Amino acid sequence: MKIARTGRTAGETGDGMNFHGKDIKIFSANSNRMLTGQIAEALGLPVGKAKVTTFSDGEISVSINESVRGSDVFVVQSVSTPVNDHLMELLIMMDAFKRASAARITAVIPYLGYARQDRKSKARDPISAKLVADLITAAGADRVLTMDLHASQIQGFFDIPVDNLAGNPIFVDYYAKKYGSECENMMVVSPDVGSVSRARAFAQKLHMNLAIVDKRRQKANSCEVMNVIGDVRDKDCILFDDMVDTGGSLCNAAKALIEVGGAKSVQACASHGVLSGPAIDRINDSVITELALLDTIPAIDPKKSSKIKYLQVAPMFAEAIERIYQEISISKLFR
Repeated sequence: MKIARTGRTAGETGDGMNFHGKDIKIFSANSNRMLTGQIAEALGLPVGKAKVTTFSDGEISVSINESVRGSDVFVVQSVSTPVNDHLMELLIMMDAFKRASAARITAVIPYLGYARQDRKSKARDPISAKLVADLITAAGADRVLTMDLHASQIQGFFDIPVDNLAGNPIFVDYYAKKYGSECENMMVVSPDVGSVSRARAFAQKLHMNLAIVDKRRQKANSCEVMNVIGDVRDKDCILFDDMVDTGGSLCNAAKALIEVGGAKSVQACASHGVLSGPAIDRINDSVITELALLDTIPAIDPKKSSKIKYLQVAPMFAEAIERIYQEISISKLFR
């Protein structure tokens, strides 16, 4: 069902007006305008008129070029590279909507940066994920819609409702269509112990067995693969993780599956393709045959890697936004 431009759902009368706002409006900052356009198209809405630029000294300037008074506003912005610029764009944009009397502001953050800094790992460490949550709330967000947080407990850092969508169903559909009944003869592999629960849920839906790569991280953005737990010999394996940053963990895990475990082939999938530093070169040089990513972060130039494939998240976010606007449960999207 598409939402009419008046703010009412198709076929709805004026008596069915949304409690939080008389209409719905979708806005975009600069991090992922393509995704915003896809979400708006799926909802049958135009992207709101707004401009996000910088002053000559680097400060961010936001101009909202249409009325949002009484509106249910959704701001789409991934907190991806450059992380600090995109975070400030989101904060300033929400402040502008709050001061323009928007009825409700939902921060739609497909990828939330700083989410890995969710605890103190040594003395005097900050908990940056909590700070970012406080900033988003203080800027005017009434709720947050995101996908595959690095740790689910980050939802508790917010004092407002958080809907953490799962990218799992998108990958399940992709591999089920790609391999069909052959899935039962394949293996899902968790690249570390911390991702086991996420990988297990994925494996169960595809009726695959589960293996684990045991690794020891020596320092940030560097790891050493130690062992493979599970029998992957002569199996086609799918490494399943929540994100790919520098690619070290993923590529080392894939190498271990082939050299230590004796796997037949390795492909990988992850919700967020951060792909910083040497990530693309590492993936191109690795034994991984295909890396499937969700487009929560803008896609790289296809010429840089023939191994990387992107799957669309816009339909899922569009349905979630529609359900939030209509005050309908979105729990079915988590299954």
